[in-house]
Amino acid sequence: MTEADKSQSLLAPLGVPVFRRIWLASLLSNFGILIQGVGAAWSMSRLTDDVTMVALVQTALMFPLMLIALPAGAISDMFDRRIVCIVALIVALVGAVGLCVVTAMGLLTPLTLLAFCFVVGSGMALFGPAWQASVSEQVPPEALPSAVALAGMSYNVARSFGPAIGGVIVASVGAIGAFAVNAVFYLPMLAVLLVWKRRQEPPRLGPETFWRAMVSGIRFIRYSPSHRIFILRTVVFGLVGGVIPALMPLIASELLSGGAPVYGVLLGAFGLGALLGAVLLPWIRARFSTEIWSRLVAMIVGAMVICIAFSRSEAVTLAALLIAGAAWTSILTLFTISIQVGAPRWVAGRALSIFQATIAGGVALGAWGWGELADRVGVKETLAVAGALMIASTLVGLVLRLPEMATAGANEPANREDQTVLLDLTLRSGPIVIMVDYDVPQANARSFYEAMQRVRRSRQASGAYGWSLSRDIADPTLWTERFHSPTWNDYLHLSQRVVGAGVDLLDQSRSLLDPTSTPRVRRMLERPAGSVRWKDETPDRGVDIGPSGSAGAP
Repeated sequence: MTEADKSQSLLAPLGVPVFRRIWLASLLSNFGILIQGVGAAWSMSRLTDDVTMVALVQTALMFPLMLIALPAGAISDMFDRRIVCIVALIVALVGAVGLCVVTAMGLLTPLTLLAFCFVVGSGMALFGPAWQASVSEQVPPEALPSAVALAGMSYNVARSFGPAIGGVIVASVGAIGAFAVNAVFYLPMLAVLLVWKRRQEPPRLGPETFWRAMVSGIRFIRYSPSHRIFILRTVVFGLVGGVIPALMPLIASELLSGGAPVYGVLLGAFGLGALLGAVLLPWIRARFSTEIWSRLVAMIVGAMVICIAFSRSEAVTLAALLIAGAAWTSILTLFTISIQVGAPRWVAGRALSIFQATIAGGVALGAWGWGELADRVGVKETLAVAGALMIASTLVGLVLRLPEMATAGANEPANREDQTVLLDLTLRSGPIVIMVDYDVPQANARSFYEAMQRVRRSRQASGAYGWSLSRDIADPTLWTERFHSPTWNDYLHLSQRVVGAGVDLLDQSRSLLDPTSTPRVRRMLERPAGSVRWKDETPDRGVDIGPSGSAGAP
């Protein structure tokens, strides 16, 4: 095996001590929350006969993943991700300890149980984007895909065995034992994060506001065609594939005439398949493009769902779930890798959080829809329809073809000429209007226009507003690009985001310019009516003074 192969093998990231310690600790925390889920469901079944309340236990644990995914992603990009992870774990630990205390005191009620489960779920929802986005800081770039796969594998390992272990704990010492195990299993992760000497990079700019950070994340996805395609394909897969987790209890009870033990075995088979899919991922990535594998997965999962619909053999159903679980996990992990390696560091947490919210929302909405259909037409018929739709979803690739994502490249801004700033500005000064004049030979006009449309998407994904491109009617060789940022602080962030692929796009467009000229950049503070202070001595409301020396060109 060559050195390159070793660096890209699935287990290579475990050779990095900090990643290995955090991964092992995350494995325990995943076991803990799944064990707690078993204890919570059992406690709720003892507290009330309402089936809906029992189902709400999983909702309370998982709904925060969708509810606070984007805010959690923004927080992970705005602050030190190590600190965010520690705070998130403390929130989850408080919920787990609180659940233990009220249970031990005999004060547990259905609403109290749901409230503490929601607190635990919220802590883990906040933890997820920060932990996943920080993986790139723990391993070298060539090992990042394997590290992302391993991060997903830790949950699949826990999902395969955690519920069974939880059942044994509940049967032995009661639900309080499951709650206590979850609380204890958070401690190793807290310990390794506290001792992790994360390399500190002092911020060069003032932080974005919380609202602006969330808007920037949404705009990045909106104006990044490749990431947008992954999100849309994930929605399609989740909506149709949600039939498996939605109808798993009914598959056990109605199709196989089994009870809780059969249901547990089916969950274990799907979980083991998920683990197998993660193990096979390096082999899959070496042999298939993302688009081809996505279509193969749709056909495999669709065929397995149809097989489950007509099977009355436990062995056949288990085999089908094993294969479906492997295919399911392999494609979602591949999507996660593509999102993470393709997103610049400044927006990595937000991109991952939007992707996770898409998975959670798509599966949840799909599960609800398939459950409603099963009530009307039956379980077998619903599975057959879902399997056929999953196979038909391969046609989506004809319209929304998945790209092969490359790494985002360097995180240093383009080193272009600076322009002196003589006007006193605060970080809140704005709007800032940017105009760039280009001299383009007429023979290159069409090629330049097409190249600038790609630049437009890059600018908008980085935070530019109101982008336009115009051509001087008196001098056809003169083109002017215009866009604006709401504040000076927003513009400084935008200029720092011109990295990787954005730099390449700018270089491609500027290779078409007149070789004897260079782009002329003007940055102007827009002064709409009523915005000028009444007196020179009237202070600005903002007290943070932004850089007044120079700023990198866009």
